[in-house]
Amino acid sequence: MQIGVPAETAAGEKRVATVPDVVEKLVKLGFAVAVQSGAGDAANFADDAYAAAGARIVPTAADLWASSDIVFKVRAPSPQEVALMREGGMLLGFVWPAQNPELMQQLAARKATVLAIDSLPRQLSRAQKMDALTSMAGISGYRAVIEAAHAFGRFFNGQITAAGKVPPAKVFVAGAGVAGLAAIGTAANLGAIVRANDTRAEVADQVVSLGGEFVKVDYEEEGSGGGGYAKVMSEGFMQAQREMYAQQAKDADIIITTALIPGKPAPKLITAAMVQSMKPGSVIVDMAAENGGNCELTEPGQAVVKHGVTIVGYTDLVSRLAKQSSTLYSNNLLRVAEELCKAKDGVVVVNMEDDAIRGLTVIKDGTVTWPAPPLKLPAAPAAKPVVAAAAAKGHGHGESEPMDGKSLAMVFGGGALLFLLVGLYAPASFLSHFTVFVLACFIGYMVIWNVKPSLHTPLMSVTNAISSIIALGALVQIAPPLTGANADRPSQLILGLAVFALALTAVNMFGGFAVTRRMLAMFRK
Repeated sequence: MQIGVPAETAAGEKRVATVPDVVEKLVKLGFAVAVQSGAGDAANFADDAYAAAGARIVPTAADLWASSDIVFKVRAPSPQEVALMREGGMLLGFVWPAQNPELMQQLAARKATVLAIDSLPRQLSRAQKMDALTSMAGISGYRAVIEAAHAFGRFFNGQITAAGKVPPAKVFVAGAGVAGLAAIGTAANLGAIVRANDTRAEVADQVVSLGGEFVKVDYEEEGSGGGGYAKVMSEGFMQAQREMYAQQAKDADIIITTALIPGKPAPKLITAAMVQSMKPGSVIVDMAAENGGNCELTEPGQAVVKHGVTIVGYTDLVSRLAKQSSTLYSNNLLRVAEELCKAKDGVVVVNMEDDAIRGLTVIKDGTVTWPAPPLKLPAAPAAKPVVAAAAAKGHGHGESEPMDGKSLAMVFGGGALLFLLVGLYAPASFLSHFTVFVLACFIGYMVIWNVKPSLHTPLMSVTNAISSIIALGALVQIAPPLTGANADRPSQLILGLAVFALALTAVNMFGGFAVTRRMLAMFRK
């Protein structure tokens, strides 16, 4: 089967659905790949790069649509593109079935099979690799901060120089989903004071972990919706939220809004009065501009100045990082292709019994299958009685608990008796080695067993490195004797084993410290 990648026709769209690196992987799956000439130019992917990766370059969109069994796209197809589509073909890309009922009917009339990447059931953990909404939202959040910095005209971080003191910028992020969290992390890394709010209370820890401060609305109501989105809140909550936003608007230098609810216009969070109360030179970046905007004064697709405040309503934030976003998006589509072609024979199988594929499939052979039925998530395990759980722990089937004094005394008494018997009858040379062995076991038990499981991996790596002190034992075996020409010289077998042990422990030591260093670096800015 042939996968076709046309040039995007939407105004201002610079992304491309597949990049040369992914073309090579699609070819390995057994597909033939055709790319329209110039499709990747705006994202800095030349036709020659596609050809070198194994793709066939097709001169026109009509030729590509007519010859392709599967079409990979970014934006939803236009009516003209649907007319070019092969009857019974397959389409994979953003479709937004709830917002485009006419498009759905046009595609169904072509007897097409349509997989909408925006309909992926994001609740499934294995669907994360296919989640284009998340990958694109992360890019848009980053770009929103860059646009804000460009329009702000001042440092984000505070500085004290000979020319004067520069205070840090104050950034307020409305909505802490994927895009909001990306904006929080970027602004905090640039040195700004970042505050954020979201209707979902569980994201507060994520905001703090990225260097921001979570601003809570003085109203108790849970705002979690399905699929990682927020739900529509009550009027009482929204009134309390508006009051909090009004206070933040007076203090903030930059406001970034990200609030969206699927299938509905963007909620109005920033009123004209709030904009008027902001300091001159402040900036608002409205990431929901394409759905009407979170600010009353937003003009979609434009950056305007009102009441001395720059309001950025660009609808192409992701496209402004076309190379990066194309790369991530094409990887998402590749993962979908892998799920469709598990035999790696270049033939797709739309398995409607697979929850992820069923959620993606909005039209199957001309029949509209959207919306998908609710996912059958596994039931939560029944809570165990406290008494039963305690009994299980006491019998060693749960988490370990400290031994009582009597048991501890018995264990140490038995160990001391065993050590006494060994000392009475074993050779002196064996006794010294046995003593080190027992101490090593005890120390290893205390170091590893009493540590929280979340710390085991970095602890294990550094413990492996430290425990490689046994290299000293190998060195002792290799070292020449202290007295006499051949006195106490080890045999060739022992010498060879010692050299081998020294080589292995050297790798263990350096590798252990290297791995630990990389792990700890993940927690540093």
